[in-house]
Amino acid sequence: MADEPANTVLYDVSEGLATITINRPDAMNAMNTAAKVALRDALLAAASDAEVRAVLLTATGRAFCVGQDLKEHVATLAATREAGDGNALSTVREHYNPIVRAITGMAKPVVAGVNGVAAGAGFGFALAADYRVVADTASFNTSFAGVALTADSGVSWTLPRLIGQSRAADLLFFPRSISAQDALELGIVNRVVPADGLAEEAAAVARALAGGPTVAYAALKESMAYGTGHTLAEALEKEDELQTRAGASQDHTIAVEAFLAKEKPVYLGK
Repeated sequence: MADEPANTVLYDVSEGLATITINRPDAMNAMNTAAKVALRDALLAAASDAEVRAVLLTATGRAFCVGQDLKEHVATLAATREAGDGNALSTVREHYNPIVRAITGMAKPVVAGVNGVAAGAGFGFALAADYRVVADTASFNTSFAGVALTADSGVSWTLPRLIGQSRAADLLFFPRSISAQDALELGIVNRVVPADGLAEEAAAVARALAGGPTVAYAALKESMAYGTGHTLAEALEKEDELQTRAGASQDHTIAVEAFLAKEKPVYLGK
């Protein structure tokens, strides 16, 4: 595209918050190879940076992310068919899986600030986040079956766990636009706010998490992920392990001392 931005993903760190912004507004933030690589690398950088205590994932323009850039994909399909390797969707393994693993696996909270339509992989990125703040003009669409594909970007795992198997099957087999309000009622999102206040609200939520007891947040994130695939007995053992870790943190001591002194705690994230 002639007006393709120089940086398909923007990355900024300020006061413990990494803001990662998908920046292909004229393509509705569709994921071409450059954007996928940049998003993956930005998330990995945030995950490994000890100064980053929370992440805000958002986008420019009127869309959050409409998923795969189909214009690029058509060219990839043609090239792989000509080469005879039949692997036009190696991007799932090379890009989408690492992106979702980075979001879900980092030991810090990730907030998705969904400014517009989130479809396909873009829906998957939003679902992978720990907390979703959504503009009232945003919408969601699984999209995959609409282009004769199956789910990727973790949607087959995240969506049924959020809304149940039956509702997830309905949205996957019959892809359609789901409004922000419907998404809230289904349990897909956490907050719906006026579109003109989204940037401020999403940043406020992310900053609050960045200033909070991030060792505890990491443990909460790990325990919830663990609990979905294990028995109650196993989950109790994991809670014991994680509570021991949280209890040994400086933040726990700070919180208890602040509570007894009737003061607001100032956490260190340690």
